[in-house]
Amino acid sequence: MMNTTTTTTTIPLIIHGKDILHPTNNRQHPIPSTSAPPPPLSSFQGATPALAIQAVESSANAFPAWSRTDPSERRRLLLNLARLLRTQSPHIQSLIESEIHCSPDWTEENISVSIEMIEETASLITDTLTGGIPPSKGTTYALVFKKPLGVVLGIAPWNAPLILGLRAVVPAVAGGDTVVLKGSEMSPRTHYFLAALFREAGFPPGVVNFVLHRPEDAGEVYGVMIEHSAVRKCNFTGSTGVGRVIAARAARALKPVLLELGGKNAVLVLEDAELGQAADEIVKMGFLNNGQICMSTDLVYVVRSVAEELVRRIRERLYREERPHRVISLASRARLTALVDDARSKGAVIHQAGNPLAEHPLAFPATVIEGVTESMDFYTIESFGPVFGIMVVESEEQGLQMVQRSAYGLSSAVFTRDHFKALELSGEIAAGAVHVNAGTVHDEATLPHGGLGDSGWGRFGGRWGLEEFLQTQTVVLNKCRASL
Repeated sequence: MMNTTTTTTTIPLIIHGKDILHPTNNRQHPIPSTSAPPPPLSSFQGATPALAIQAVESSANAFPAWSRTDPSERRRLLLNLARLLRTQSPHIQSLIESEIHCSPDWTEENISVSIEMIEETASLITDTLTGGIPPSKGTTYALVFKKPLGVVLGIAPWNAPLILGLRAVVPAVAGGDTVVLKGSEMSPRTHYFLAALFREAGFPPGVVNFVLHRPEDAGEVYGVMIEHSAVRKCNFTGSTGVGRVIAARAARALKPVLLELGGKNAVLVLEDAELGQAADEIVKMGFLNNGQICMSTDLVYVVRSVAEELVRRIRERLYREERPHRVISLASRARLTALVDDARSKGAVIHQAGNPLAEHPLAFPATVIEGVTESMDFYTIESFGPVFGIMVVESEEQGLQMVQRSAYGLSSAVFTRDHFKALELSGEIAAGAVHVNAGTVHDEATLPHGGLGDSGWGRFGGRWGLEEFLQTQTVVLNKCRASL
């Protein structure tokens, strides 16, 4: 681990096992902070194109040996990574809370889910790498091998910095790929910590390299990496708008991408729902981590016959909300304010909880927009903050139709006592996950996770996530003919 008290106040890059700072302080960038005094690490080293290429080429040089590393050795190193993460939990918890302004519950979730993900992936390596011998014609044998891709570029967001940072790396290195992790400028200390943890766990130099860049350099740095011949795939978790740019640039370079993007995550509450349970889950999953989760509840469709009672229960829970809420940036706060003001101007009723952080510049109260209509900006724009809306529908059929119109398809929920009906409805909802009688925020190390439509494509998680970073090769053996 870097001795930050005596060496530097700048977070370095990690290239081939070494901390890297540009000798001329080129492209160093201040870390956003609203704390006083500011944290000791007050800036980070932004990558230049030359440093980005150096990181890629380091990973390319490490790939041949790493790809031939025995699966049992990869498993041992991953389990060592999980052990280190467990022992250093207090440090990483304080890092996450200071960077993204979240509650201790969310940091604990980040740590526990991350450990489960590492251990589950380690357990899957041998089985997932197993190929096959499919039937083939005549006297031939077809052998199908699973092989690593090469260098993977992993781009991680800030909102669950440990889970999503590790998710960008762990399945790829488990399958024998090497990775350049591009961290977020909003959580650089956390992402540096996890990248350095691979080094501490014993992974060879170059297997996991780490870069950061200034926001204004994003296109340039991404461009030189995705167009480098050694980079074979990119994974990105973030907004739909940025995902379009990532995918378009990768497509020009003929590189596949795994995208987990935004979500306008819908909840459908039917006539026979247990309304107390529905209200609990909606409020919990609307405001968890200040609503800054890709799976956060955004829009609730409720059948008219139970709408009044559900809204009453949600309002009761809203006004008991005592958690302090603040968002990641002033731009995020301004965007949420504009969405709420637009809804109010078009007839919505706005309910807001008290906020212990009311005077903080990033404070935003837990908010419920009652009476959402299709004319409101909130109807189509992801909130990504402690805000969700309620829309009354005349029937479950109308509610389903409204859900189906959404361009997004990441997570959703259905509340009903009829499980067979829930299964039927789930089949009609175009989303990566449908949760019955539970909230929209749910993921486990054993499950596939990803979206449809504007929420992206491909899957993280379990064996599905590991297979994303493997390629298949077929070798056809023909019987030798005797020569005359």
